[in-house]
Amino acid sequence: MKRILITGVAGFIGSNLLGALLQKGYEVVGIDNLSQGFVRNIEPFLDNKHFSFFQGDVRDIGLMSNISKGVDCIVHLAAYKIPRYGNAIDTLMINTKGTENALQVALDNKCKILIASTSDVYGKNPNVPFNEESNMVLGKSEIRRWSYAVSKIFDEHLCFAYKEKYDLKITILRYFGSYGINQNLSWWGGPQSVFINSALNNEPMTIHGDGLQTRSFTYVSDTVDGTIRAIEKDEADGNVFNIGCTEEITILDLAYKIWKIIFDSEKPKIEFIPYESFGGGYEDVRRRIPDIEKAKKLLGFEPKVSLDEGLIKTISWQRNLVNS
Repeated sequence: MKRILITGVAGFIGSNLLGALLQKGYEVVGIDNLSQGFVRNIEPFLDNKHFSFFQGDVRDIGLMSNISKGVDCIVHLAAYKIPRYGNAIDTLMINTKGTENALQVALDNKCKILIASTSDVYGKNPNVPFNEESNMVLGKSEIRRWSYAVSKIFDEHLCFAYKEKYDLKITILRYFGSYGINQNLSWWGGPQSVFINSALNNEPMTIHGDGLQTRSFTYVSDTVDGTIRAIEKDEADGNVFNIGCTEEITILDLAYKIWKIIFDSEKPKIEFIPYESFGGGYEDVRRRIPDIEKAKKLLGFEPKVSLDEGLIKTISWQRNLVNS
């Protein structure tokens, strides 16, 4: 493979993947409507002769068809996340229509496609760690929080429907808690980005619920490594993979850890925010940890960056960005 299309290229994972692919000698075409991505993320690569950037929406099938001509692989990252404060319509329609268009242009080009899914599809399943065969246990449809998981589950089914009907080469990557350089600084980027911002400003870190819910956080270089392995390996075709770190931590402990790295203090400023304040109802997931044995076996994937190491790098980047 020589030429790769990345949707959501100016976003967090997209921009990091772009840099890694260019470094490996790939030619990259990227599209982003800049609703959640930023030009600053791809600015270092705009003069690279092997990179072409198009500002546009993945729901524009005409644009997608034009820019995808001659690509060998599509990595579809563009998506809207959990609508904590937004509306569910954007999450549902952008994700499903964007994926449909990405699959269609992959079919037109007869090329491989990787679809970014999410650990959120496992929902409230209490049996951790989650492997790729684990059941998906979601809450009520009245609770808009689940619209993100529903949209990604639909995306996954659509991938396998295209594979069954058209013999399309598809791979689904379920990302777990990616963080690091170029992450969005709002809740869109995850709790770590908000905690870091608050701590750098010496303000209380806002924790949703009681903070005892657990997550695993994957430094972006590990996320990118798993993605590139899926691009390059034939063993990835037709498979779903968990891509993440298996280190489990409570959100409260994450806040303490970030505060200590920044201030070397054991007493952080914390404010607890009840879920009821979101409106539209909200349900959280108590534990979310991946089983990555399948990715280890078929892709040779294994995360290398510890949470402490990754947070130190991320805090340094975020401090420089805020101060610039």
